[in-house]
Amino acid sequence: MRIATWNVNSITARLPRLLAWLESSGTDVLCLQEAKVAEAQFPVEQLRELGYESAVHATGRWNGVAVLSRVGLEDVVKGLPGDPGYDGSVEPRAISATCGPVRVWSVYVPNGREVEHPHYAYKLQWLEALKAAVAGDAAGDRPFAVLGDFNIAPTDDDVYDRAAFEGSTHVTPAERAALASLREAGLTDVVPRPLKYDHPYTYWDYRQLCFPKNRGMRIDLVYGNEPFAKAVTDSYVDREERKGKGASDHAPVVVDLEV
Repeated sequence: MRIATWNVNSITARLPRLLAWLESSGTDVLCLQEAKVAEAQFPVEQLRELGYESAVHATGRWNGVAVLSRVGLEDVVKGLPGDPGYDGSVEPRAISATCGPVRVWSVYVPNGREVEHPHYAYKLQWLEALKAAVAGDAAGDRPFAVLGDFNIAPTDDDVYDRAAFEGSTHVTPAERAALASLREAGLTDVVPRPLKYDHPYTYWDYRQLCFPKNRGMRIDLVYGNEPFAKAVTDSYVDREERKGKGASDHAPVVVDLEV
């Protein structure tokens, strides 16, 4: 079974590439983030023609998550129980579903913006709510994983230059502590292998030639429980999908399981 996560940075802008990638990659389940469309505009029919069912939680603007599956799609939960919300509204940042023998959450963790910004405090509160929401599934016997854009680099090795991020979000001790707390719920960081260079970065800014210079970050993560982690046979960053015109600034992270 092949499961992947990908922040597509607008499914409308990325649809031709997404459809082609699904056809060529052999992916069974895709956790998708930053759809940037309302649910009514999500390309359900185009995906169905490829054999994928879609579970979507989106309102347009800058968020939106989905799970695409060709191995079944059941027990869908939209939203994060206990979501603290931001500026008076609850954003579509989490969706979960059972896909064949595996249960997954697709998550788009708040960015945080700046350390002193209210969005940063919201990010930490949101991660606490995520831990509470997944604790039951994480402790279960069924393969389970939380996949998505976490907007946090777990270690200094997960950024191209730690000094370049001094004082910024994504690398602060509090954010990394929140990730460590999430792992304490019974989850393991399934670290992918890079297809090029030494580090499996998953995101490269569009600016300043970051991708050609490999100035990246590993912020798209797969956190699996013990049955999931034991079933992993391979994991990699599909860096090729970051290349060329019309690419997302994130690359898919792919995980192969023997289940």
